[in-house]
Amino acid sequence: MARSIYVTSPEGDSGKSMVALGLVDLLARTVQRVGVFRPVARSTDVRDYVLELLLHHDGVDLTYDECVGVTYEQVLDDPEAALAQIVSRYHDVERRCDAVVVVGTDYTDVAGPTELAYNARIAANLGAPVVLVINGSHRKPAVVAQVADVVVTEMHANHAQVVSVVANRCAPGSVSGVRDALRDGTGLPAWAVPENPLLTAPTVRQLSEAVRGTLIAGDEDLLSREVLDVIVGAMSVEHLLGKLTDGSVVITPGDRSDVLLGLLMAHQADGFPSLAGIILNGGFRPAPLITRLVTGLGSRLPILSTELGTFRSASAVGDTHGRLTADSQRKVDTALSLFEQHVDGTALLAALDVERPEVVTPLMFEFALLDRARSDRQHIVLPEGSDDRILRAASTLLQRGVADLTILGDEQAIRARATELGLDLDAAAIIDPHDGELLERFAVEYTEMRKHKGMTVDRAREIVSSVSYFGTMMVQLGLADGMVSGAAHTTAHTIKPSFEIIKTTPGVGSVSSAFLMCLEDRVLVYADCAVIPDPTAEQLADIAISSAGTAQQFGIEPRIAMLSYSTGESGSGADVEKVRTATALVRERRPDLSVEGPIQYDAAVDASVAKTKMPDSAVAGRATVFVFPDLNTGNNTYKAVQRSAGAVAIGPVLQGLRKPVNDLSRGALVQDIVNTVAITAIQAQAEDPS
Repeated sequence: MARSIYVTSPEGDSGKSMVALGLVDLLARTVQRVGVFRPVARSTDVRDYVLELLLHHDGVDLTYDECVGVTYEQVLDDPEAALAQIVSRYHDVERRCDAVVVVGTDYTDVAGPTELAYNARIAANLGAPVVLVINGSHRKPAVVAQVADVVVTEMHANHAQVVSVVANRCAPGSVSGVRDALRDGTGLPAWAVPENPLLTAPTVRQLSEAVRGTLIAGDEDLLSREVLDVIVGAMSVEHLLGKLTDGSVVITPGDRSDVLLGLLMAHQADGFPSLAGIILNGGFRPAPLITRLVTGLGSRLPILSTELGTFRSASAVGDTHGRLTADSQRKVDTALSLFEQHVDGTALLAALDVERPEVVTPLMFEFALLDRARSDRQHIVLPEGSDDRILRAASTLLQRGVADLTILGDEQAIRARATELGLDLDAAAIIDPHDGELLERFAVEYTEMRKHKGMTVDRAREIVSSVSYFGTMMVQLGLADGMVSGAAHTTAHTIKPSFEIIKTTPGVGSVSSAFLMCLEDRVLVYADCAVIPDPTAEQLADIAISSAGTAQQFGIEPRIAMLSYSTGESGSGADVEKVRTATALVRERRPDLSVEGPIQYDAAVDASVAKTKMPDSAVAGRATVFVFPDLNTGNNTYKAVQRSAGAVAIGPVLQGLRKPVNDLSRGALVQDIVNTVAITAIQAQAEDPS
């Protein structure tokens, strides 16, 4: 039976969706199958944004319709029948999950004291312990604690068990005071989370819908940017420019061409705030010549037109409130970061009595990577600052506190693009590899490294200005702990500098690669699938030893299978002998490692086959590290398993280098980049500081 958690509040606008998202994220690291359930949805006509937010999380594999109990209308028509249907539909979800996060009602349609009691009855009938969310906005700690005490009493009166309290949207300076007051007042585990204006900021698209606007210029993709301020610009351009702020939308009459052009120039000029959009009201459109001029400026800033006048436009915009939704990755990252920083996940799970299973799912493994990277933050350089995927990943990494980052490229262009995309890269360092003192320093250092090849400073200056060489020099000289590249460059472009500059770990003669293959219930290591086309026996031994080290770095007990088309002594031939020799070399060099070879794949993974073919082997049927005899076999096998078995392939992880450099696929997704940076940070943690 699934362990359920009921998240509810005694009022609206408490931000319980942020707490629910944090719980889903926390549980996805802990159990194999996480479900979500909305007992009462807003309506059948409009999809529930809270439910869609939670379903968007990678840890949830359910459809929208499966996760809805009833609507408000059904509750109003017949509360008892609605409750029976809620319980029935919940159990359909529960049977498929290990834990279910249930999100209570929103106090939008039938607000009143009966709604809190109804939430309590639902929780009691589902057998779900309650996480209570209290709105801490504009409330003193004692008042928050008093509200919580009254609500806990009401919940208990209706047989619901409150096991913890979270005060959300608190004033930043009152967080500790609210937390302590809650713990003293309720005697329950309690936490307080500060207000973050970004989470309640509307998007440009929402404002456009509020004023029934039409996009007449700019990039439609930028309508998803959050709006942090709204300014009515009916004054002169001179006075208006002094009032602009980052992320603001300016409402101005459509016939004020002077204001429109002034805003566009300010938006593009250095030293002025970056706007989120412009709303031209009154039903006026710019004159044709002005439209030509706006088009010629090439600005991507969204310009909207509305028939509403100034007052009605401003009123409609002022009544629009932002929500935490799945289409804003920045908001999701911010919400998860706040939850992680201010809520003790271990203590909360203990209060909820959630046990960790023995299996390791792909999502659990990915979260473990982020946690380990966060535990000892490393500095990673990302050379491809012109790629939007890199910028999006960097924003997530910084918001989640995974690593410190340096991004290479033109700082003005990168920050401008990040702002357009609604990303927060304030904490990242941005360095132009074509300019500055570092370029000259790197050129001198590289000349010294390659003087035996006839390198000159002038030629070195040209080479190290390449982003891959520049980033590698940063790692070599201790200005960064690791590098991740390859989203926009070939593998050779990424790793060739590391062969020249960083070189291999002492005792390892070959740089190779490994993929962390996340199956449904475990994680395996496949090597080499990306670097050495036809390894010798000595190189296979290097690959095996390096791969065992990689496995240990990521919490996998290494049991090495040296793969071949033959098992044990049953076959012969040059290819089999190469694997046999490599196995002997591994045993000679590292007698502490468990290794078997030559062995076929089925004998390595299937206990029943192993019992027949190699009954006395400690590895057969239990292998965790698979060393393929050549690149052709390894690359095809990992892709076959990835596509056919639905495995998540994380990598390639480069191994054998003295300092970590990792390559991305040019088709890498944002999450792939996040994972690879976390892996690189963990590798850097293991490096000897000397």
